[in-house]
Amino acid sequence: MGDFVSFYEDKMQKTLANLSSEFGSIRAGRANPHVLDKIRVDYYGAPTPIQQVANVSVPEARIIQIQPWDRSVLKAVERAILMSDLGINPSNDGTMIRLVFPELTEERRRDLAKDVKKKGEAAKVALRNIRRDANEQIKKNQKAGEITEDDQKKDESDIQKLTEKFVELVDKEVEAKTKEIMTV
Repeated sequence: MGDFVSFYEDKMQKTLANLSSEFGSIRAGRANPHVLDKIRVDYYGAPTPIQQVANVSVPEARIIQIQPWDRSVLKAVERAILMSDLGINPSNDGTMIRLVFPELTEERRRDLAKDVKKKGEAAKVALRNIRRDANEQIKKNQKAGEITEDDQKKDESDIQKLTEKFVELVDKEVEAKTKEIMTV
């Protein structure tokens, strides 16, 4: 019955990975290339991630440098950044684009920290929903005579421990991201 628990563990792992990816796109005052992850560039008619058309580097703590391999895509990259919700005006020198991240105000840091907490709560709700689905399946399996009552109790206990473990991991991610945002 280990397959059963590992199926739900995979689902919880995906929830955590999704949260990590969302946190990566929240900018925290210092330059993080992951803020570009969701931005797509029109590259010969196909929406393409910036990292696939350019070299992205962080030469200084608050600067991201984007150097397209094909200079003809420079304007498209600039346009994609301007149309995104990044809120930073790119400076284009004809060969590369620089994004300079301003220092965050105290108020903006607090807003971002609240947003991080909200995303963390949503992830915990998702984890609890996975637990509920697993427990419903365990009950169905027991009713159908596929598992014994002892197996049911063991599976429910395993799922509960799994849920607690992932809720704790979410809390750690929220705490780390909040600390990163609030650190000036």
